[in-house]
Amino acid sequence: MADTAQAAHEAHGPVQASHQEEVMVPHLVTALSKGAINELEQRLLDATPVIERWFRLEWMEHTPPLYCAVDLRNAGFKVAPVDTDLHPQGWHNLSPETLPLAVQAAQAAIEKVCPEAHNLMIVPENGKRPAYYYASLAKLQEIFHMAGLNVRFGSIDPDLKQNTEVRTPGGTTLIIEPAQRSRYRMGLEHFEPCTILLNNDLRDGAPGILEDLHEQYVLPPLQAGWTVRRKSRHFQCYQDVAKRFGKLIGIDPWLINPEFASCGHINIHEPNGGECLRTNVKAVLAKVRRKYKEYGINEKPFVVVKADHGPSGMGIMIVHDLKELDEIGKDGAQAKTAAQVPAGEVIIQEGVLTSERINDAVAEPVVYMIDRYVVGGFYRAHAERDADENLKAPGARFVPLPFSSDAHLPRPGTTGGPASTNRFYMYGVIARLAMVAASYELEATDPELAELAAA
Repeated sequence: MADTAQAAHEAHGPVQASHQEEVMVPHLVTALSKGAINELEQRLLDATPVIERWFRLEWMEHTPPLYCAVDLRNAGFKVAPVDTDLHPQGWHNLSPETLPLAVQAAQAAIEKVCPEAHNLMIVPENGKRPAYYYASLAKLQEIFHMAGLNVRFGSIDPDLKQNTEVRTPGGTTLIIEPAQRSRYRMGLEHFEPCTILLNNDLRDGAPGILEDLHEQYVLPPLQAGWTVRRKSRHFQCYQDVAKRFGKLIGIDPWLINPEFASCGHINIHEPNGGECLRTNVKAVLAKVRRKYKEYGINEKPFVVVKADHGPSGMGIMIVHDLKELDEIGKDGAQAKTAAQVPAGEVIIQEGVLTSERINDAVAEPVVYMIDRYVVGGFYRAHAERDADENLKAPGARFVPLPFSSDAHLPRPGTTGGPASTNRFYMYGVIARLAMVAASYELEATDPELAELAAA
């Protein structure tokens, strides 16, 4: 199941973010480059100096994740993140034009963490993976190699006993080696890395080989793995960020923030096992209905119920009406629906429609970042899904966001016409807000900070 979800999961394209103090954001040609800039877009473009200063101040106080990918949904009346991946796996789909941006950002990240570094070890996912995953690893290796590092792959899979060659669809051969552990360090034969880059989400827990590495940097930190991480905590942090940001530029935070609630461990097959789910679905739907009424939106609200931890795209259920839950867990017609309810902890998230299209296929933008810089983007498109459905499913395809020839900063006050629109600037802003939230989230779960606070 995990591979199915992930196989429909990655593909990437461009973005921009300069290495300079002012973050350069290029004009991109997107599926919605025609037509007037909507009010939210225009507000963000007009507030560019304020926004970029705000981000600079945030990064003076907080450390961004080394990399992340943010899934966005643009409903036409709101734009919001719906998932933030701290171990992204789609680097092979970055548009070639964005490679210099990714290399610059990787250089900036390494310079902050370990300026003297010359070796980097990437820890891949355990077990045999689909072909696209190895293509992603190859691109990640290329990015950091061009940033000036020797890059090798060290596996923490206990079943991997010897060096193993894998081939990417493009014909590149990668060597996956068993990681070796000394007292306070981890590395490979004749290879001592300064930094260990996890491309493994630790869904089965952090093994001892990764613990107590006092002489090396492990990035993202172990609390970014799904043993510790919870989507509800991330979106609580994001909600706080959205409120502050909304006040900064004078917008309703709901326009960039999905409502949500969460339940602890649930089992809908137990007596009253679905009560928490029903209560929170009702509450979130009520909040969204009020907002739709306030803004005169005629669409039907819905919520997405998904596991509170674990890879995105798994165990998702769409609920438009509380009546859909009435028979859940019982035998009969609702058995299929009951099977869709994620086991364990769940998050109930406001469903955000997507108004984006690639030809006739519904699409959603995904933004990739390294350090505090936007470095790539793509559309995830699915011709067999509707605007209110999950697009991470077999049959999805990925369309990199191409640069136009006249990359430039957004110019406040311009209106109309594809030459003046810069929808990707808006996407980059929302994605970076999610990255700020991720930095708060990782700080809140940092065991070392917790020990200092308790001392």
